[in-house]
Amino acid sequence: MRLKRWIHPPGTAPGTITDRPEKRGHGRAALTRFSPSDFFEVHLEDLDIINEDSAGIVRWVDVEGQDANLVDTIGQRLKIHPLVIEDVVNRGQRSKVEDFEGCLFVVVHHLERRRREDAISAEQVSLVLKDGILVSFKEHTSDVFGPVKNRLRSGTGKIRSRGPDYLAYALIDAVVDHCLPLIDDIGERIERAEESVSGSPDPANASILHAIRRDLILIRREVWPMRDMVNRLTRTESELVQHETRVFLRDVADHLALVADTVETYQEFVSGLMDLHLSAMSNRLNEVMKVLTMIATIFIPLSFIAGVYGMNFSPDASPWNMPELGWYWGYPAALGIMAAVALGLLIYFKRRRWW
Repeated sequence: MRLKRWIHPPGTAPGTITDRPEKRGHGRAALTRFSPSDFFEVHLEDLDIINEDSAGIVRWVDVEGQDANLVDTIGQRLKIHPLVIEDVVNRGQRSKVEDFEGCLFVVVHHLERRRREDAISAEQVSLVLKDGILVSFKEHTSDVFGPVKNRLRSGTGKIRSRGPDYLAYALIDAVVDHCLPLIDDIGERIERAEESVSGSPDPANASILHAIRRDLILIRREVWPMRDMVNRLTRTESELVQHETRVFLRDVADHLALVADTVETYQEFVSGLMDLHLSAMSNRLNEVMKVLTMIATIFIPLSFIAGVYGMNFSPDASPWNMPELGWYWGYPAALGIMAAVALGLLIYFKRRRWW
């Protein structure tokens, strides 16, 4: 499934927000505040509470939907750079990390398989990291951050005792983890395709292999920029990312490198299966053509004999005009000659290993 990008008309001023009327009111935001000993979660009805700050409290604002007015309002309340808000609203951005005047802007892509469409979709997930606060933007309502929220609620692990940079790492890691089941699923599909291709040739195998290759291309297109983004994030000079968090980010980079290498291996394997499929179909066609050619070759002399005896020359006009037409066993003899010629050709083809 292609990731659509919303593009401004030429000459539009930087930072312009494209308002889509059909998406108004379809966005919602939730605020999560936590510390090692405290946890608070609420759906944001009043955006003023976003700016309520307390020492030692980490704030996480999770925004879902494509409501441009809601995103713009949150951006103004938190003083987020207009170019960041523009990239959040105008989805289809490449995975990247940028430093904007005291905040880090991170774009990743959540990959999932939509069973109804039987295709992989890519959803843009944007993160804005500031001092003491993290803002996440998702295109649609999804449970991609569900495991992270459960860890925050239960207080397990280090997530409550770390800052917003560690929370950003946890969200990025949750997005990357969704790539692994897709890779496993594609691996199983390739195994089934290999069994089908190795068996009897089937024209449907081409469609199966094409669908697998399409999914691999989409995953590769999204994973490679994410790997570059995470590597840049581990080397950033911004003070918003602590040294302890960079170690965990390197682990995410390793996961992305594994996915990228697996995708390349699968692409080569699928290309080999496609070549094998085309070769099998070609061999099958050759076998069919060989059988038809042998049949045609056998019938060439038979047609000649039948054509000779189909000539209407009267024996009464001349003794040389087909005297055998008057033979008592003429018709069985002609059929016997035809059968002997056909049998002789089959024996000849067999000895020459043409059949």
